[in-house]
Order: sequence, then C-alpha cells, then structure tokens
Amino acid sequence: MKKLFLVSFILIGLIMSCNNVEKQNHENPFFSEYNTPFHSPDFSKIENKDYLPAYKKGIEEQQKEIASIVNNPQVPDFHNTIEALEFSGELLRKVDNVFDNLTSSVTGSELQSIEKEVAPMLSKNHDDIRLNNALFQRIKTVYNQKDSLQLTPEQQKLLEETYKEFVRGGANLSETDKEKLREINKKLSVLSLKFGENLLAENNNFKLIIDNEKDLAGLPEAVKAGALEAGKETGNEGKWVFTLHKPSFIPFLQYADNRSLREKVFKAYTMMGNNNDEFDNKATISKLVNLRLEKARLLGYNNYAEFVLDDNMAKKPENVYKLLNQLMVAALPIAKKEAAELQKMIDEEGNNFKLEPWDWWYYAEKLKKAKYDLNDEVLKPYFELEHVKKGLFEVINKLYGLKFVERNDIPKYHKDVQVYEVQEADGSHVGLLFMDFYPRPSKRSGAWMNAFRKQMIKDGKNITPIITTVFNFTKPAGNSPALLTFEEASTMYHEVGHALHGLLSKCTYNSLSGTSVARDFVELPSQFMENWASAPEVLKKYAVHYKTGEVIPQELIDKIEKSSHFNQGFAMVEYLAASFLDMDWHTVTEVKNYDVNAFEAQSMKNIGMIPEIVVRYRSPYFAHIFKGGYSAGYYSYVWAEILDADAFEAFKENGIFDRKTATAFRKNILEKGGTGDEMEEYIAFRGKEPTIDALLKRKGIKE
Repeated sequence: MKKLFLVSFILIGLIMSCNNVEKQNHENPFFSEYNTPFHSPDFSKIENKDYLPAYKKGIEEQQKEIASIVNNPQVPDFHNTIEALEFSGELLRKVDNVFDNLTSSVTGSELQSIEKEVAPMLSKNHDDIRLNNALFQRIKTVYNQKDSLQLTPEQQKLLEETYKEFVRGGANLSETDKEKLREINKKLSVLSLKFGENLLAENNNFKLIIDNEKDLAGLPEAVKAGALEAGKETGNEGKWVFTLHKPSFIPFLQYADNRSLREKVFKAYTMMGNNNDEFDNKATISKLVNLRLEKARLLGYNNYAEFVLDDNMAKKPENVYKLLNQLMVAALPIAKKEAAELQKMIDEEGNNFKLEPWDWWYYAEKLKKAKYDLNDEVLKPYFELEHVKKGLFEVINKLYGLKFVERNDIPKYHKDVQVYEVQEADGSHVGLLFMDFYPRPSKRSGAWMNAFRKQMIKDGKNITPIITTVFNFTKPAGNSPALLTFEEASTMYHEVGHALHGLLSKCTYNSLSGTSVARDFVELPSQFMENWASAPEVLKKYAVHYKTGEVIPQELIDKIEKSSHFNQGFAMVEYLAASFLDMDWHTVTEVKNYDVNAFEAQSMKNIGMIPEIVVRYRSPYFAHIFKGGYSAGYYSYVWAEILDADAFEAFKENGIFDRKTATAFRKNILEKGGTGDEMEEYIAFRGKEPTIDALLKRKGIKE
C-alpha cells in the first residue's frame, strides 16, 4: 500500500513538473511569424496571458521607432518621416487586430479585464505619437513641400491624411491643452468600454422563461423549437426561453399572441442600459457627450459633430440635418398611414386598445400576411444558411470572377467559424474570409465586418488581407438546419459586401487600404451588395427549400417584390429618428449633467416622432455612437443608401451581372480604399453624382 502511494506521489510530481515545463516553454505567438497557412493568426496557440505582454512590447517597439524618426539627422522627407511613421507599430497592430476582434466575438471576464488595462495604454500611446511636437515638425516640413514633391497620388493622400490626423489629434495645441486632451482621450476610451460591457451584460441578463405552452400561442414551430433549445442551453430544460438576441426576440414580437408578454420583451429590449442599476448607461452617456464636446472645443470646433464631419463627405452638421429632414418629410406621412392601417386591423378584431410599439411588429406581420399572403415563416424554409451562402458566393463569382474555397487547415477562434480562401479566377490568392454565424453570450449583438490583417504592400511584397464577418443568425434547432429570414439573408450579403471592400483592396499603405474611407462612404459596398439578395434571377439560384429541394416558386418571388414597399414608412422613420438623435447628442454646445431620457424625449418631439414607433436605438443601448465609431455618423447608412440605389441603376441599365460594369465598380470603388476623393471615385464609376430619386423610388416613397 505504501509502495502504491509512493508511486502515485511520484507520478503526480512528474505530471506537475511536465506541466510547469510546458508553461515555461510557452512562447508568445505574437512575437514571431505565425506558422500557419498565409500567416493567419494561430488561434490554437494564442492564450489570454499573451495579450498584455504583446501590447506592452508592441507599444515599446513603436515608441523606439518614433524616436528613430525624430532623431534622424537627415532632412525630413516622405520616406524617412511619413512612410516610416506609417510602417511603425507592426507588432502592436498585429496583437490589437486579434484582441479587438475577439473582445467583440468571444469575450469574457478575463478579456474584459485585460481590455480595461489596455485601453488607457493605447490612448496614451496614440497621444504620445500625435502630440509629439518634434515628430509633427518633421511632418509639417514635408507637408509644406507637398506641391514640389514628386509623389504618387496615393503618397500624396497619405501625406495629407497624416498631417490632418496630427492636427485633428491636437498637434497644434499648447502644452497645457495637450495635457487636457490626453486626459479627455483616456477617459473617453474607458467610458466607451464601460458602455459596451454594460450593454453586453444587459443583453445576456434578460430571459423570458415560459413554462406554460399556452403562452406560446401564435409562435411558429421553428421559433418554439429554438426557444426550447435555448432553455436546454441555459439550464431550463423543458421550458421555452427567449432572450434579447435578435433571432429570439424579433420572432416573438412578430408572432406571439400574448400581448402582455410582447410588451414585457419589448420593454426589456428598449430599456437596456436604462434600469438605474449597476449596468445603467445614462451617467456614462452624459460623461461621454461632455468629454466629446470639450475635445471638439479644444480643437477649435463648436461641437463634436463639426469635428467628426469635417473629415466626412457631409462636411457640416447642417448638411446632415438637411438630408435627414428631406427624408423625414417624405417618410413620416407614410408611417402615419401605416399606423392607421394597423389600428384599423386591431379595431376590426374587436380589440379595445390603442396601437403601441410592442404591437407594431405583430400586426405588421399579420397585415403583410393578409395583403401578400407572405411572412417570414413562409420564406424561411427557402433560406437555409448554407444555400444562401453558396448563392452569395456564386453572385460574387459572376460579378468579379472570385472563388471561395473552404479551408479546414486554418486555426479558428471558435468552433462555429468557417474559413474560406478567396481566389481570383486563375486560382491566385486574394485573402482569407472568416465567417462566424451564430449568437452566444460572449458575442455582442448585431453583425459586422473587421480585419485580422488589412491588405498593404511592404518591402515590395503584397500582404494579403484576412477579413472576418460576424453575424447573429438563428441557430439550427431540433432537426432543422439554420433557416434565415429574408432580412438575415440580406444581412449576409451586406457584411460580405464590406468584406469585398477589404479583400479586393489594392493599396500600398495599411492606413488607406480596404474600408479606410470616409465614414459616410464606407457603407456603399455593403448596402450595394444587398441589391442582389432580392434580385429574382438570384433568388432562383439560392432560395431552395431545405427539405424538398424545390426552387422558390415565382409566386413567392412576386410576393417578395410586391411587399418590398411594405412597412417602409416605419423602417425609415425609426432609422431616421436614430440619426437625428445621434446628431442632437453631438451638436450640444453646453457641458452639463444631461438627463438622458428627457434629452431623448425632446429630440423625438422635435422631429414629430409618433408614439407608435420607438427610435431604432435608444440612447442607453446606442452602441454605434457610444461604443462604435459612428458618433455623428449614423446618418451614413442612408447617405450610402442614396449612393447604392443610384449605383445599382447602372447594373439595371446594363444587366445585373454585367462584367464590365462590375469591373468598373471594383476598380473605382472596391480596390481604391481611401487613396482618393470618394466622390471623384464614385463619379469615375457612375459618370455623374448621385441623386436621391433612386432611393425614394426603391422605398416606394416616390413614383
């Protein structure tokens, strides 16, 4: 017995010793080139403990590179100053691209803790560079000679953007004001993180648990199956669980007959971050708005929107308001007619209540069924995820000749992710595309595109892009595969449109490549791709019944087309309301303790918002503007819609798969990145400036 105990003790010791050796031998994967196909991030080796050391070393290396530029005894020129700055911070960019993506897709308490530590470090490093006077003087010297330098158009753009970035970053401020700006930027970075963390917690905390099947009346079987699966996953076996993830709560609002439960779910969603608890975002918003105003004033602007828009196509807040008002005047009367029509349906059913926001989705779905004999559940069997994706790839192949080859030898950050090598028609490598489809507690809501590595040319070598697209689609449930709504299918087209912008980039410099364009231009390639999702000739290719293999019948295609104008007043008004709210927050000129709900209510009153519709994003969960990069820029979607509707007219004139037109769009828009003037690039493709007519026609707002 003693011998057995001794042997066991020795074995345990050996195992512990081996584990310690393994821990000691772990090399930080960020410190060397990834030993993977196309040098993609090696997620099989990256551990949470690797991030902080990599960030610290990356910042240290970049600061040495900056010191080398500043101390260069040679006369400042484009190569030893502008280009040297552009190529600095390679390690920092490498780790940040991975970490930034994963904190949105697979975050957790450990990553959030690291994020809080890293945010002020990055803010300081950014300011240390942008507020380095000696560095700015070298940049200024080169900039002042720009007309006499023999630079390529892309080099010229990099010089102009670099100089502008430093000026906008505070390089011309006094030392006292520079310190103020540093402190503001540091606080902004931390507050933005806090806003996002609170929102993720709110999103995950709510669960509507149903144990009485009567409360499921009206819900399609597939929705119930998904809720039952959610119950199993959340420890509520045998019960139906609905969450605030869109694939869960939207079908509930559309189909649940139980009005009080619809109200409960709707209010839970629209009150996220607004419950006066530990996850409340109102105080954070007030601080963010005030700090942004202070920053804008330091930099010589009257408000934060002026600061942001000075770098966009719109240029001035009044131009944005003019566009929004023009559209609101057209959309609001239609929304009022829609509300009246829904109220009429309520009355005809013998119900004695006024239409409320939690009724809109439900009665709109019933009215759509009555008018067009169409709803999401009729369509979903034809939109199986794999078929939609295959159809999308075929569309892209017809337009640009690209091929998508699935790769199972490339490390993934989550088992649900699929990875594709994108190739030209001749088989040459273009880049990698990661696709992450389903919701999970560690993933923020919505859909987006980003890059693990952007395209650029360094030392004469083309560095190919590694792009990721992230979604929150309905998961497979029971015996059914993942079946998408038509809106979800369009979302896939949208995000892959962004991906093409990143994948097809042909630029020299990282800071100008891919989607590095004006904020109000960046949505053009994505919204443009959505046009093919609803094209009849495309639907006949990818919309196939997952059980029978039947191609979507012409009757349903006709119904989709006829219903395309349905509920557009609602869609436009809730979106425009959010755009107005964004602009109102960022045109404030007074630093004070804002009552967020009162401010929002006044903003909605100013535009004549009807009570039956709630703004698409209420302030406490408006992540686009308080966590993401769309502050004073949410209007960008509708500006890009004007561009995309006008651009698609060119394809309708020449055929939606016309290769010549597609090549012109690729060369003038997708390949250019931020290397030129966006309007000039658009005109080079289209031959003229865009007008609003095509958009209004598409929305059914104008004949």
